[in-house]
Amino acid sequence: MKLTRRLLLTLALAGSAVLTGCAGNASAPVLYDLGPLPAHATQNAKLPAISVADVVAPSWLDTPMMFYRLNYANGQQPRPYAGSQWAMPPAELLEQRLKVRLSQAGGIVVPADNGAANLPILRIELDDFSQSFDSAQHSTISIAMRASLFDGRTLRAQKTFSRQLPSASPNAQGGAAALATASDGIINEIAAWLSTVATKK
Repeated sequence: MKLTRRLLLTLALAGSAVLTGCAGNASAPVLYDLGPLPAHATQNAKLPAISVADVVAPSWLDTPMMFYRLNYANGQQPRPYAGSQWAMPPAELLEQRLKVRLSQAGGIVVPADNGAANLPILRIELDDFSQSFDSAQHSTISIAMRASLFDGRTLRAQKTFSRQLPSASPNAQGGAAALATASDGIINEIAAWLSTVATKK
């Protein structure tokens, strides 16, 4: 009886050790961000001081997971890559990128929670940030966001920005590179838009 119990205990401990070893050997996901911002950004003296609120995103995008869609199978189903992730949620990547770009362009950027009540507030809502496959060999990225400029609670201006680009390769790496390129393009458009609306009363 005691021998049987010892045998069962030994087998249980051995199984636990095997599971622990498998968990320890699991490879960490490959992390991506938007890369370094191009240093040749054009300066824009028309940009005033502005307050930038946190970029918001729907719950399915409020995660570091990288999503793709198989349009040829089920385009309504966003699927996460198993071995690749963003370094932080896309909304945070875009917010960080936007603040740096506006500062590069000659603007003064203040976080919205710093109590700068007299500054116009820029709010960004991210609607899409994903990669779609028309076939196993071809994919396209899509970004869509809505920018709103407020004076207190008064909406001064609003505009929707979107871009689609083919990815250089039909995988997470190609999607990440194309999303970074499209993000920079949209952020430059936002900076140009702000230069025309942020100074108007």
